[in-house]
Amino acid sequence: MRRGAIEMAMDTECVINVSSVPQRSPFRYPGGKTWLVPYIRIWLRSNSTNCQQLIEPFAGGAIVGLTAAFEGLARNIRLVERDPDVGAVWKCVLGGRAKWLADRITGFRLTDETARAVLSSRSKSIHERAFATILRNRVQRGGILAPGAGMMKEGENGKGLHSRWYPETLSKRILAIGTLRDRIRFTQGDGMKFIERNAHRKNVSFFIDPPYTFAGRRLYKYSEIDHEKLFYLARRICGDFLMTYDDSSEIRQLAIRTGFDMETVAMKNTHNARMEELLIGKSLRWLRGGSIKEQASGEFSAQKSRDSRGFRQSSLLPLAQA
Repeated sequence: MRRGAIEMAMDTECVINVSSVPQRSPFRYPGGKTWLVPYIRIWLRSNSTNCQQLIEPFAGGAIVGLTAAFEGLARNIRLVERDPDVGAVWKCVLGGRAKWLADRITGFRLTDETARAVLSSRSKSIHERAFATILRNRVQRGGILAPGAGMMKEGENGKGLHSRWYPETLSKRILAIGTLRDRIRFTQGDGMKFIERNAHRKNVSFFIDPPYTFAGRRLYKYSEIDHEKLFYLARRICGDFLMTYDDSSEIRQLAIRTGFDMETVAMKNTHNARMEELLIGKSLRWLRGGSIKEQASGEFSAQKSRDSRGFRQSSLLPLAQA
């Protein structure tokens, strides 16, 4: 790693307290980036004059795109997702059916039998598929949507299937996202191809969060991508980009070969274990402009004030109800 990156490592060892970050997404996504939100705010504001659009080509739960939309960090947002089940949720919420989905969730009586009936049904419209995906994400272990994931049994504090099923909270999040449908667009498709088609645009920023290199196969339905090709595609991006990866020697070597800047950032996984991920970009000077701890702390205070004047805090819950 470069000398500057080594010097900055101490500043990024502080684990972000995600309970201070607004929970915007209806998904509890494996590898979700709620912890990264304070860094995202600093990155996008450092490039605000050039960012007409933020593209999230591996959207998943889309916490970054949603945060940018809610907080005005980009003029418009494009979410891209390959998984048709996850895509059904975004099509429903952003396609005028947010209220239907919110009402379906609040009106559903969750039991083991009713959950299995919904998840085993094969004939689904887009909006019914969206509901089934939210349900699956909430009642399966770890929020994993990949084939083979089982339903929770004991859950947290013995609550079983109800451990992560918060109908009122999910309804409020979905309705809030629906109000921003004029600023957020969704594309069902291949994130790599979308980057390739839009790399020439100078006023676009990309947040690139591909499936994990090792655990991806277990966590996601569509986990296989050519990581080397993705790095060389990123070299063609005329605007800016920020890429996140699990910290591995393979990824570090790709970053070095393509001439990218990189930093390690501390985070905690779903088991509350401290880990490090890599942030990768053309230049991470914005990350080195003073103590990231102080910047992130300032972002928490400022955002809390903005939220108190805008969306009601009752729709934004801490990690315990993520």
